[in-house]
Amino acid sequence: MRLLKGFEIEMYTGTPQGEIVGLSDKIVEAMPSFMREPDSRNVEYVTKPLQSFEQLLCALVRPRQELRKYLTQLGDYTLIPGSTLSLGRSDRFFRSDPKNPYHDYIENTYGTKVVTASVHINVGISDPDVLMRACRVIRTEAPLFLALSASSPFIDGKATGYHSTRWGLFPQTPSHVPLFSSHADHIQWVEQQLAAGTMQNVRHLWTSVRPNGDRRPYDLNRLELRICDLVSDPIALLAITALLEARLLQIIENTHIDPLTQSTFTPEELIAVTASNEVVAAANSLDAQLTHWQDGKTIIARDWIAQMYEELWAIAKERGFNCFLSPLQKILREGNEAQQWLQLHAVGVDAQRVITQAIVTAKEREVELEDKLCSPSMA
Repeated sequence: MRLLKGFEIEMYTGTPQGEIVGLSDKIVEAMPSFMREPDSRNVEYVTKPLQSFEQLLCALVRPRQELRKYLTQLGDYTLIPGSTLSLGRSDRFFRSDPKNPYHDYIENTYGTKVVTASVHINVGISDPDVLMRACRVIRTEAPLFLALSASSPFIDGKATGYHSTRWGLFPQTPSHVPLFSSHADHIQWVEQQLAAGTMQNVRHLWTSVRPNGDRRPYDLNRLELRICDLVSDPIALLAITALLEARLLQIIENTHIDPLTQSTFTPEELIAVTASNEVVAAANSLDAQLTHWQDGKTIIARDWIAQMYEELWAIAKERGFNCFLSPLQKILREGNEAQQWLQLHAVGVDAQRVITQAIVTAKEREVELEDKLCSPSMA
């Protein structure tokens, strides 16, 4: 068994010099597969649910290639890596749809803290109570996925002290989200939030992990991991996704894996521990000292991930996707994108040069992958 999985990818557009420029109104009009975000400087595309990692690779790369071609028709524009307004203009909102009342609320309530680029990973789980248990586990482990994906150490040309400035500043909403004990518990809670106005609509649940479906909160069919920064390298993103899928397969098969029954912490303590872990992971990513949800022991994020990797390798191999999991070792060894950028910054490379180099690297990587791996048989 392999699970269906897909991505929601938010990306910035701008110049090869790293200036982020709002072009979403033109993009969504010319390219129906792309969707606007509240701020015009980034756009989103969504891959359809697929079991095959090979097909998913093509689904990731091809829309970017099509968007790149269209951007050249508009001028000297490109796609810009990173998950924050790395080089400037974080002081103001550039509305993509001034008449949208929900966008009014977002701009007035949160400002540019939400003008970020990211990856949301959706993985299909049809049984709603299995899905809730999976959400409980993955929420407690979400800081590990943030640690692997961090790519936002700069804002306005300066290092912020975070590896993921995006998640460090992002307004998680509502401010307190429980570990739902059941699907019925989730439904009741969402209805209460909507009635109280702490959620504007069913989409207004901004936490690291949430259950998703076609008619939320009633009809649910997938886990959505929302914590990851934008991962520029599609192979690295697929490795992170392979880790998530292998962990979910393990959770589905082993009904005893559950923070509500396996942890030394109470449910409220678990929420506090997880929130603290997210803060530390946003600051230090793979080097973060985290608290393990099971026994409360301190463990470095990199070591926790390495332990999971060893434990889950057999599951990935049995399902035939271990080759997509293996690049995770390179991230653990060489660091995530934020750590690599900060290494350059530490030896005197300014933020703009770091970003402009990353722009070139991302484009070259996509061309390489399309030429080598995106054959018609994989489409």
